[in-house]
Parts: sequence; C-alpha cells; structure tokens
Amino acid sequence: MKKLLLLVLFSVMLSLSHESYAQYTTGIGLRAGVSNGLTVKHFISNDAALEGILHTRWGGFVITGLYEVHKDIRDVKGLMWFFGGGAHIGSWNAGSNRPWGNNNESVTVVGLSGIIGLDYNFQDVPIGLSLDWKPTINFSGQRTWGDEVALSIRYVF
Repeated sequence: MKKLLLLVLFSVMLSLSHESYAQYTTGIGLRAGVSNGLTVKHFISNDAALEGILHTRWGGFVITGLYEVHKDIRDVKGLMWFFGGGAHIGSWNAGSNRPWGNNNESVTVVGLSGIIGLDYNFQDVPIGLSLDWKPTINFSGQRTWGDEVALSIRYVF
C-alpha cells in the first residue's frame, strides 16, 4: 500500500507541471520509502551522475554510493529515466526488529547495490523528484539480498 501511495503521489506531481529543468548540477534532499534518509546527487556529465545515500534500516544505518546513467524521456520535458549501480556498507544494531538472524547482535554489511528509476525536475521551482527501485546483495555480515522502493525530493541547483 505504501509503494502504491508513493507511485500515486509521483504521478500527481508530474501532472501538475508540464515544464521542467532539462538538467541540474547538484541536488540535496530527503529519501522516503522502506528506509528513510538523505540523498545527494551530482551530475558529472550531461547523462551521468554520482549519488550518495545515507539511510536508516533495522536500527542502524547504511551508506550507499551509486554511479547512474540518465536518459531523457522526450515526451515529458524534464523527465529522465536512469539506471546504475554501486556499493554499500552499513551496520544493523542489536535488538532491532530484523526478520532474520539473531536479533541480539550487531551486524556489519558490505555489498553491491543497483538502481533504476525516474527523475523529474520542475522548471519554476528548484525541486526535483525521483522514484526508484534499489535492489541490493550483501557479501559480508548478513549474506542476504533485498530491495526497496523510495521517493526522493531534492533541492536542485
């Protein structure tokens, strides 16, 4: 239900504005979804960006670094789709409500992350929205895979 609500919110925001920025240099904002946190995206070329995400999960935190390739969707000015990948490292704290493993010990995880999503930038205000799916796999600590859907809202400049 939460994922459906995020998709509806993103669709409504798209329908309210027909014009958008073609590109921005840097965006800083909040990320909300399965986990919540901060996001910074910086374009290093017209179609490539680096994104850093710091988010909370199971009583701990995870830091993710991603390289993303962006492609225009020509039918909607300012709308791009993107894909990419990177790595993450984090710690899930003891006593958290994890669905697996021993809940009485802390776990440090290191792994790979992928990402695919939509990025939209408004023309009249310096705001950008992203809706993405980010699958992950951990190679150390708790060896699991997972995924999350999230909506990011950024101040862009």
